[in-house]
Parts: sequence; C-alpha cells; structure tokens
Amino acid sequence: MTEAPRIVSEQEWAYTRRAGILAGAELARQAGSVEDILLGYQKQLLESTAQNPVTLCEKSRRIGATWGVAADAVLTSAAARDAGGMDTFYVGFNLDMAREFIDTCGMWARSFNEAAAAIEEFLFDDGEADKNIQAFRIRFASGFEIVALASRPRSLRGRQGYVIIDEAAFHDDLDGVMKAALALLMWGGKVLVISTHLGVDNAFNKLIEDARAGRNPFKIIRCTFDDALQAGLYRRIALVTRKTWSIEDEAQWRASIVAFYGEHAEEELFCVPSQGGGAYLPRPLIEGRMLGDLKVFRLERSAEFTYLPKDRRESDIKAWCEANLEEPLKALDQDRQHAFGEDFGRVSDLTDIVPIEIGKTLKRTVPFVAELRNIPFEQQRQVLFYICDRLPRFIGGKMDATGNGAYLAEVAAQRYGALRIEQVKLSTQWYLENFPPMKAAFEDGSLLVPKDDDLLGDLALVTTVRGIPQIPAVKTDGKDGKKRHGDFAVALALGYAQTRSGVREVGYRSQSTDDGRSPLEDTGGDPVGGARDWWRPPMGARLRGTL
Repeated sequence: MTEAPRIVSEQEWAYTRRAGILAGAELARQAGSVEDILLGYQKQLLESTAQNPVTLCEKSRRIGATWGVAADAVLTSAAARDAGGMDTFYVGFNLDMAREFIDTCGMWARSFNEAAAAIEEFLFDDGEADKNIQAFRIRFASGFEIVALASRPRSLRGRQGYVIIDEAAFHDDLDGVMKAALALLMWGGKVLVISTHLGVDNAFNKLIEDARAGRNPFKIIRCTFDDALQAGLYRRIALVTRKTWSIEDEAQWRASIVAFYGEHAEEELFCVPSQGGGAYLPRPLIEGRMLGDLKVFRLERSAEFTYLPKDRRESDIKAWCEANLEEPLKALDQDRQHAFGEDFGRVSDLTDIVPIEIGKTLKRTVPFVAELRNIPFEQQRQVLFYICDRLPRFIGGKMDATGNGAYLAEVAAQRYGALRIEQVKLSTQWYLENFPPMKAAFEDGSLLVPKDDDLLGDLALVTTVRGIPQIPAVKTDGKDGKKRHGDFAVALALGYAQTRSGVREVGYRSQSTDDGRSPLEDTGGDPVGGARDWWRPPMGARLRGTL
C-alpha cells in the first residue's frame, strides 16, 4: 500500500535550505568550479545575465535560484574591471532577505578563495538626509563590493553595477525600483529580476507579459517546481541531507510539497499567477480588429470525393481556386511582403490557410482565409500551392507539422525551401512564446482579420491554462452546425510568427505557364516560362534577413 505523502513544514524546508548552503560550500570546495555544483536552471541564470542586459526569472519557490545567483554576484564583484567586474546591489523586500543573501555570498567567496573582507553591517546612504537604511556588505580586493539592502528606489540612484531584484512581485514599488535599476544599463550595468508570482495584476507579471508580447526586450527564464526536479533538485536535497535518493522518494516528496501549498500550489510552485484563466482574447478586442471587406473562402467535399480519379479531383479543385482565390490573389499589393500560417485538419478538424500582408506601417492584415473541410491530402497541397505561388514578395510560412500535418508541411518545405517553410511541432512552449506577441498586436491595432463569426469563435476559444495560452480540448459549433477546434487561431498565430521571423525574399525572376500551373509543377523543381511573378532565391543564397 502506498504511503500517504507527508506534509513538509515551512521550518523543515528552511532548515533544508540552510543545510544546503553549508553543504553547497563543501561541494563547491570539492568541485573546484561553480559549473560543477550549480543545477541546470541556476547555470541558465548565470548564462543569461552574462549575455543579456535584463533578465526576468519567474520561478517556483524554494528551488535555490537566489542561491545560485549569489555565486554570480561574487564572480561579478570579485572580478577586475577589465574582466567585467562591477559592484553588485541586491534588493530584497525586507532586511532578512538581505542578510541571508549576503551570508550566501560569503559562503561562495570562501569557496572560490576570493580575497574578501568580512561581512559588515552598515548604514547605506540613499541620498536623503536622516533616512539612511540598514544594509550589509562584502568588499573584494578588486575594489568592488556586494551590497544587500531592503527595497527602496532611491537606493539605486547614482549607483553603477549589477542589480538583483529578488522576489520582485512582493516589492511595494517595483515600478520605481525597475526605473532606477534600468538607469544603470547606460554605463554597462545589468539587471536580474527574480520572483514567484503574486497575481495577474501584479507589476512583476506585467513585466513578464510585456516581455512575451515583445513590448520590452527583456530575456525571460521560467522554472517551475517540476522543471527544478527534472534538473536534479531533489537529488541535491537528498545529497545535502544525507539521504539515499530513489525515484519513489522523490515522487512522495513532490506530492508532500504540492500538498503543503494546497490551492496555492499553481502560483507558488508552477509559475501560474492567481486569478488567471479564462478567455485569453476578449471578444470585444477581437471584434474591434475585424474588417468586413476581408473574405473567408470555404471548401468542403464529400467522403466519396477522395476516391474519384486524380484528374477529376485536380480539375475540380483547380476550378474552385480560380473561381474563388484568383481575384483576391491578383488584388494583393505587389510591393508588400506576404507570409502565411497553416493549421492542418483532415476529417474532424479544418485546415486553415491564412495569408498575411505586411503593410507600409508594418501593420499586418489577413486579406482572406481559405478553410478546407474533408479535403484529401493531395488536394490540400493543390490549394496551398495555388495560394503560395501567387503571394507577392513571398517570405514563407509556418505550418502545423503535428501528426498528419507533417506531410503537407514537408512537401511545402521541399517546394519553397526549408528556410522559408518552418515545420512546427505545436506544443505548450510554442504557444507560450508565440500567442503573447499576437495578442499584443490585437491590443495595439496592428493585426486585422476578416469579420466572421466562426473566426471570432476560434480566437475566443484560446484559454489560459496554468498560465499558458492554448487551445483547450473542447470543440465548438460553427455557424454551419459543424465542429471546430480553434483552427483559425492556431493558423493566425503561425502566420503572425512568420511575419516576425526576419525571413525576406532575396531574388526575383518573372516566369509563368500557359496552362495556369505552378512554375514548379511537374518540372522537377525548375521553373518554366509564363506570365506571372515568381520569387526564387539565387543558387546558394540564404533566406534569413531583416524585414
């Protein structure tokens, strides 16, 4: 019989953390290198602060992120100026945090055998008379120092160096602290912001959302409790508490920690701001970005159509394309770049092909949408190629390559090149990285789509689940009474991501065919003569560039 998980007390966990600091000192001395002692996510933080001016880290509680960052502080402030050395300012939301951080820095300094003065407590001059604040400091032979103090924006005024803002969501004036910290970047400083979440409306969560939406250039690192366990957190805890690790013990320990936090586990351990969830894109926002003169073309055939002779299927789809898509494609602005996104469906779901035009002001517009229901693979290829062959200044697309969609994505990459067609394996991580920029484009009015009830329903279906926007495992009814599954929302996210990818057309040649076929069709990939524009890279050219 499986033993019920034991609830871990806060005092017991605090003891484990202190034991970890002491054991970490011994491990660091034995290993001789910080790289040999830090866990993967701790190393990732150090790598990010070395490469990015500002790093945001949303994390689970009690995973030792700050412990690893203390090593970064020592390595930074113990280094000479010509090696990137600078002062470090640690800003916690209370004095106890400051003292604990400086103690950990002292441990690392001793482990690295860095020449450092003893930890000293002093009154930090924040520039306002009679209001100096208590702080802690370690000085190094390099001439630099680590100063740990409680949160106050004035404390950073006139300073220079590396700023670490810990548990940022709990600061009384995070906006003020960030404003003061970012000023240090002008002279080569850097900023690291670390926190667990404290609600969707908290200033820390807004920083994260803005970074994901591209409104600020900050680097995001996300580490949940399960991420930390996968990186070896419990193995390390077992080591420092002198226990024998086993997968069964780790599973039971995980269960006890989750049980300890109860209803708050999502926020405290899994980086999900409380009160989050529900619709990701409000309906009024979507409706405000819909234009009535943009079209949706729908193609559906019976199950028997799949088994008709090839020439009959091809002629039928060619006729449909010419009747519906030819004029909208001819009407596209020949001077503007065009991309597309595609979400695949064969029987139960739809295939949505979503071209996007990049306007002169960089506004993105979806000129039309092609929706295919119950269309054979080969005829889906026929429609896709008909569209892509006629997109002016074609910069490629991103296509759903999950499951059966892999075929269509692969043949498109073979035709247009693997650098222009990205075969995307959709995942929660992909959604997390690519839905926020699309949402920001809706909010900024820089993305316009056709006015259509079914497209509206697809976009409104996107839901925040555990802090990640995604398509839930439910289906909706379209205006024709048939099932939908957010197909347009996924295709639009793929297409919008392509317009942001930096791919551009690099070559031009005018070609056409007399019979209306694609210039690559039945020619082994070589264009043949004709009367329309065809964008094709020169031999050996790279297709990556800036828009």
